[in-house]
Amino acid sequence: MALLAVLTPLVMLGVVLALGRYEELLLPSADDTEEAGIGRELPTL
Repeated sequence: MALLAVLTPLVMLGVVLALGRYEELLLPSADDTEEAGIGRELPTL
């Protein structure tokens, strides 16, 4: 029982961190899209 009490918070922390990483991959932030648009512009000569 003590082992379950120790492992449960660690497993829950891992799940929360994994979901955060998944969200970052699935939904890029608005700052990333604006910077990507600026980076694509090439100077014309």
